[in-house]
Amino acid sequence: MQNKASYLLNDKKIKKAYFILLIILLLPFIIQFFRKETLPNLVGVTLTKEKPKLTKESWFSGYYQEQMDEYNNDNWAWKEWMVRWNNQLYYNVFNVIRVNGFVSGLKNYVFSEGYIYSAYGDDLMQEDKIQTLLQKARVVQDSLKKYGKSMFLVFGPGKGMMCDEYIEPKYKHAVTKTNHQMFLEHSKKLSLNILDLYSWFKNLKSSSAYPLFTTFGHHWSYYAECLAVDTIIKYTENLHGRKIPHIQIKNIRVSDTAEHRDADVLPSMNLASNPKQYQMLAYPEFTFEPYSDTTPVKVLVVSDSYWYGPVYMGVPNYAFGGGYFWYYYNKVVPSPRPGEKVEVWELDLKEEIKNHDVLMIFYSDGNLPNFGNGVIEDLYDMFMHPREFEAKQKRKKEIQYFAKQIRESDVLMKKAIYRSKEENIPVDSTIIHMALEMLSKNQIP
Repeated sequence: MQNKASYLLNDKKIKKAYFILLIILLLPFIIQFFRKETLPNLVGVTLTKEKPKLTKESWFSGYYQEQMDEYNNDNWAWKEWMVRWNNQLYYNVFNVIRVNGFVSGLKNYVFSEGYIYSAYGDDLMQEDKIQTLLQKARVVQDSLKKYGKSMFLVFGPGKGMMCDEYIEPKYKHAVTKTNHQMFLEHSKKLSLNILDLYSWFKNLKSSSAYPLFTTFGHHWSYYAECLAVDTIIKYTENLHGRKIPHIQIKNIRVSDTAEHRDADVLPSMNLASNPKQYQMLAYPEFTFEPYSDTTPVKVLVVSDSYWYGPVYMGVPNYAFGGGYFWYYYNKVVPSPRPGEKVEVWELDLKEEIKNHDVLMIFYSDGNLPNFGNGVIEDLYDMFMHPREFEAKQKRKKEIQYFAKQIRESDVLMKKAIYRSKEENIPVDSTIIHMALEMLSKNQIP
């Protein structure tokens, strides 16, 4: 009897264990079924947000099944939990951050690997290419001047150069030449209007009372940003010869917790628990002077992501006359059509140049290989070869029409990202290749 009772007891334990195991296995599906919002809260990860539509064509082609797999993979109940804890493991154990293109340095500093390469001259461009580009820039500068307009180039500092003491030794070597050195040298020879913030910040580093770059930030600190904006405004005013509202700093508040964009990489790390922050960071409190002129100076800025900070500060509205920011000569900020994403190719370049007083092209050192992203070449053709310019613009519009579709589609962007990794080429280049393929398929024979 005792053996039978013992057997029944063990049998109940086994069944209970199987039941618990079954619940654990089914838990993600149960949660998935009852959740209203299934999309994980992850930053910087391309996710498939909408379920694919089932049609006869998509089913028999296999497209529906493929996209449904993508959707389920991106929206399953424990996706966010698994990603965050996986990233936490890599960060705590191997000092590796799971952010595309970023690496972890000493004392928790994070770096864009490209900015390390630019600091040590590992992304060196051909010098004749730089020279040709800047020669065209000089022609554009002179052509704009004839119409009473100004143009100047800004070379911004990068974190690799400014925080080299926190870069891992494996990246370090003697520096012979950098893109910044060549851009600066040829710009001076051609008497281009330039503002070299790169050199200014390099000299300012040892005497600055507050950090100019932060531990978990990709861009310069908010404090450095305020210094840069003040300098840019004064340079623009002096170059163009008309009064521009300055910023007036009223107070500097100090905090040990990063604000604004001072820890902009941290959310993209998607960790389960963020590391503590110890830096004492400065946050200037300022106002803009009122316009003293009834017709403010309207400044068009073509730049990389460094200019987003000044946009958030209100510089375009309060100092630059409501001028546009063309992000990588692609996205228009703010959108001329509220509620709609507008890209530069959708605008009339001639009209936009006509409607602005000053053109500023501002790139940090890590982006110098793509300086202007084609705006200098387009303006050069516009002034010197108008017929060729019109033909090129027409062709660009045809390609960018499909490129925009790719950028706005989660499914197509995922394909572009996968393909760029497979072919080892930049995502932007992959998008153009895909757009050309789409264009060829849609052209009438």
